[in-house]
Amino acid sequence: MIADALAGGEVVIARGNVPAVRLVPVSPVGKRRFGALKGKIAIDERFDEPLLNEELGGWDLA
Repeated sequence: MIADALAGGEVVIARGNVPAVRLVPVSPVGKRRFGALKGKIAIDERFDEPLLNEELGGWDLA
């Protein structure tokens, strides 16, 4: 069954005469590459500055 699904075939598992589950292959996760977003993301110079009291009010710091 697994080999059939991996080959692209449709595999349906039934309970009695009622189809219950369709077995499909999982798409492979792409490889991560260090630095892939270099030059695409910018961090504002205010990134490390403390938040204003008004902004801190929205955080649950308990």
